[in-house]
Amino acid sequence: MTKLSKLTLALILSGVTGTSYATDLDTLQNQLKQLKQQMQLLENQLIEEKSKQQKINKKHEEQVAKISKKAQQTATVVEPVKKDDGIKFGGAIRANYSVASYDEDNKDRDGDFDFDIFRLNVSGKINDISVNGEIRFFDYMTVIKYAYLGYEFTNDWEAQAGITQVPFGNGPYNSHNYFFSSNYYIGLEDDFDLGVVVKRKLKDNWKLDLGFFKNDELGGVDGSASDKSHRYSYDIVGSRSASEGTYAEPANELGEYNTFAGRATYQIKHNKNITTDIGISLLSGGLHDGVDRAGSYGAWAVHLDSQINNWNIQLQHGEYDYDLDDQSDRISVAAYAYYDTISSEATMSSLNVAYNYSVEWGPVNALQFYNDYSTIYDKSDDSANTWMNITGVSVSAGAFFTYFDYVQARNQPFIGGTMIGDGDTERRFNINLGYYF
Repeated sequence: MTKLSKLTLALILSGVTGTSYATDLDTLQNQLKQLKQQMQLLENQLIEEKSKQQKINKKHEEQVAKISKKAQQTATVVEPVKKDDGIKFGGAIRANYSVASYDEDNKDRDGDFDFDIFRLNVSGKINDISVNGEIRFFDYMTVIKYAYLGYEFTNDWEAQAGITQVPFGNGPYNSHNYFFSSNYYIGLEDDFDLGVVVKRKLKDNWKLDLGFFKNDELGGVDGSASDKSHRYSYDIVGSRSASEGTYAEPANELGEYNTFAGRATYQIKHNKNITTDIGISLLSGGLHDGVDRAGSYGAWAVHLDSQINNWNIQLQHGEYDYDLDDQSDRISVAAYAYYDTISSEATMSSLNVAYNYSVEWGPVNALQFYNDYSTIYDKSDDSANTWMNITGVSVSAGAFFTYFDYVQARNQPFIGGTMIGDGDTERRFNINLGYYF
């Protein structure tokens, strides 16, 4: 019994174990089969998603192609909408302090501090037409400095029509200081008249400005201005008889008309920091007395404007000739609400040197040191030479700009003299403070 029992037990255990192994194997095979089925299902889903995405991409590409083709077909007939820059307004408020050797009362007060100007500027573009203007308000007068419309009819040429700057000499200024050069006081620097100017921008090293001016900014000899001396820039307003005073309103009125002016400059460019503009200017026009032609006037100048790193050098030399039918040797000019007198013919020369210096002194960011010298000589009426030398510095500090000028001059308007005088050398220390907005 014992042996049989052991044998029986062994057979029973052997059967149970075999059955368990068989059962586990079947289970594993079923699990593998299910796993394969799931993997196949996932693979089928991936293939289906890929196919859908390809269809979507193809449809998108077709739509893009249609849009691109349509854009190409309509590009030649549909013009872009032009946007206007709009009109911008700005201006300045300026005040002036001065101490002058030719004014004893001024010296006794240690100088005077006065309001200078309130200025308004307008600029902008509407439908490719630029709008530009400046009006100045003084205590004693209100004047328009310039007012013109501009149009660029090619990439290189621009036309300006209205009260615009006469192209003559180094431009836009033949000076660095507040008082300009002596040329300004004979009407040959920063002069504005009523006419048309065509400007060629710098190309192939050449610039060209051509202008025709029907008359001065106040309408010439028959203009409707109540006071011919209320203007920004100097113009001929009459001839001087021997009996008239230097500052008197002229008895014989004259006006400029049909004036042609041209300026051509050639730029020599050594590198971006060293350039020199060499140029020539010509001017010719008629003088009218309100009834008939009363004479002619003309001027010429050769000039140089060189920028050498921080240095600026300006040279200018020329002559002017106002040929009057009444053979007068003296001409009446006007600006800034008073009349003055100049010789009908003279030679003019100037030499200006300036140095630009960048700084970081609180609000001060730039200084310009300068010495400007100008002279009018060989005058037709044999009056004494005029000369003016200005040593100074201009200071830029954000919206503030200030001139500090020490002026020495002889026979110079606004420095105690006149262009036809024979006075002493005078001096003036001047500070002009401006806030620009």
